[in-house]
Amino acid sequence: MQGNVHDWVEPGSAVFTDEHRAYKGLEGDYAHKTVNHSTGEYLSGIVHTNGIESFWSLLKRSIKGNQSHVDPVHLHRYVSERTFAYNQRDRSDLARMRLAVVGRSGRRLTWAALTTHDSWSRWTSSASSFGT
Repeated sequence: MQGNVHDWVEPGSAVFTDEHRAYKGLEGDYAHKTVNHSTGEYLSGIVHTNGIESFWSLLKRSIKGNQSHVDPVHLHRYVSERTFAYNQRDRSDLARMRLAVVGRSGRRLTWAALTTHDSWSRWTSSASSFGT
């Protein structure tokens, strides 16, 4: 867990977490503050984890509600799409769509690039044996 924090968070940044033991020791490199959910503490001054918990809830709901299956190979795409939607949540649907279209300009994802990976070839080879 701490390896990911060190990879993605600039030293000296404020990091707000719950009191899970995986976060112990972040104080050396970060302004680490915690809330203690086990005692019913969800807010301590400006310290809370509500934003990330809200995001994960929305991500899980979108995956369970909109997709029948999410291949781990493509999970980063689902997370990126939900991150974009969450970060633009105060905009109208039309404004979000315009931003998405502008963001795609000059970028191309081909069907071959999207579908060429080991799990897809495993699925197609096992699916072809059903008729025999």
